[in-house]
Amino acid sequence: MTIARTTRLTALLAAALGAAAPLHAQEPRLEGRLPETARVQVDSVVTVARQAGLPTEPLVDRALEGASKGATGARIVTAVERLAQELRTARDALGTHSTDEEIVAGASALRAGATPADLARLRRARTGRTLTVASAVLADLVSVGVPVDTAVAAVIALAGGAADADYVAFRRNVEQDVALGASPVAALGVRLDAAADRGELGQSAGPASKPPRKP
Repeated sequence: MTIARTTRLTALLAAALGAAAPLHAQEPRLEGRLPETARVQVDSVVTVARQAGLPTEPLVDRALEGASKGATGARIVTAVERLAQELRTARDALGTHSTDEEIVAGASALRAGATPADLARLRRARTGRTLTVASAVLADLVSVGVPVDTAVAAVIALAGGAADADYVAFRRNVEQDVALGASPVAALGVRLDAAADRGELGQSAGPASKPPRKP
């Protein structure tokens, strides 16, 4: 065998090994933390997500979280697969140019009960501005008892005029009011009226676009 031929074969072998590498352990942090069958399955989900341009860190974190809580391998795999689907759905709704942070926050909003159409509406209402904080606030509002539809309406109403800091303050004030005994819907309504007085609602956010208020 000539030196040239040997060199070509070596190069081909190296290329083949390099192409095959993504099919095997990509995340050393999973080694020894999950049952081997589950590790391989999670690694496969992570690889597919990476190839699709989705953020993968949350998937690894979800697997490690399950392992730390003593979840079975099957439950860990199911949780990681579900999160991967949520990330994909969020990216599809928010657009292919969305950042990893926006996709992760969008997935949290979906998990809280928002729909892909809600995320798409938020994207249109907040054109040219990041959706990371707005999407996270939506999920947080639902977590304190605000109905999903009401939380979505409020976040979209704020989309045109509120800065990220305004969203954070809005969420904090609603949470404080709820902690003091106000109903989640009433607290949100009061804080939304205050935001309107400060000019934080979008120009198109009139009475019809504001979330319903209960007495």
